[in-house]
Amino acid sequence: CSQQTEIDPNLKGVLKEPDWASLTLGVFVCQACSLLHRSIPHISRVKSVQDTWETSEVELMAAVGNNAAKAKYEQKVPAFYYRPTHSDCKLLREQWIRAKYERNEFEFTEKEGFLWKRGRDNGQFLSRKFVLTEREGALKYFNKQDARDPKAVIKIETLNATFQPAKIGNPCGLQITYLKDNSTRNIFVYHSDAKEMVDWFNSIRAARFHYLQVAYPGASDEELVPKLTRNFMKEGFMEKTGPKHTEGFKKRWFTMDDRRLMYFKDPLDAYARGEVFIGSKENSYTVLAGLPPSTQGYHWNHGITIVTPDRKFLFACETEAEQRDWIAAFQRVINRPMRPQEYAVEAHFKHKP
Repeated sequence: CSQQTEIDPNLKGVLKEPDWASLTLGVFVCQACSLLHRSIPHISRVKSVQDTWETSEVELMAAVGNNAAKAKYEQKVPAFYYRPTHSDCKLLREQWIRAKYERNEFEFTEKEGFLWKRGRDNGQFLSRKFVLTEREGALKYFNKQDARDPKAVIKIETLNATFQPAKIGNPCGLQITYLKDNSTRNIFVYHSDAKEMVDWFNSIRAARFHYLQVAYPGASDEELVPKLTRNFMKEGFMEKTGPKHTEGFKKRWFTMDDRRLMYFKDPLDAYARGEVFIGSKENSYTVLAGLPPSTQGYHWNHGITIVTPDRKFLFACETEAEQRDWIAAFQRVINRPMRPQEYAVEAHFKHKP
């Protein structure tokens, strides 16, 4: 059987009378809080300091302790957040314990590892080091393992991630998008381990969640969760012509990301060839089936016309079903009133060179 020993009083930390300890968290707690820790047995398993302890349990407490646990679980407690003491009511103490140890509300998201990233120019997937640091509010990647400076710093503010196994050609393929100079940039990555790839996805969501909590302090979790990551509304090939409508139609890959309609020469291009802002009907945006009668140069017969306050955009689909699906996607966006921040996005599009 395991060797047993009595616990060293010097490990009890700053608590005056730490009668109990959490064996899983490595912290000492008072008797009143030990009862609350018992209510989250999947997180915390408590034991009296008066009991006989196994050597491995003592070693855990020595390795962690209250100070180290505080540094981990209370990294970013807001200044306004009330920190209860042993004399406060049960409600405050229980929610403080759950916020720290069950919901991990006050921890920075930090993740580091290697992902296979598609090269922007040559299309080859090469191993690249990625670092997600909530403390800096960024996802970074490095072209060389020993590089001091990152190749790119992606702000969490505009970061999005969506699984794209078919497009990338890998069951763990993830498309990461962000804004650079108000234009969308794509990064395509994968990992051979499915769990690792899902961990990266959820780490990005966690970082986004904590960012949005600060950006929108009055918002509820139900309001923030839909903003963490998003799937594209619609993707596929269409034909398009230029602003004068006299150029021949060219086949392009289109991605509709909320109010941004982007088109690419290839689905795995890093940058869009162009982007179109889709506003609301209240702001004179409409979508019509078909093309103007004088239009020429298209190869596909199922046209779509998007009317904006500044110009008309002409597209053509290969099938009637595709035309119907694209019109439905455009209509969903046009029918939705614009939010205040979307007017700023629209203004950026109007002033693009």
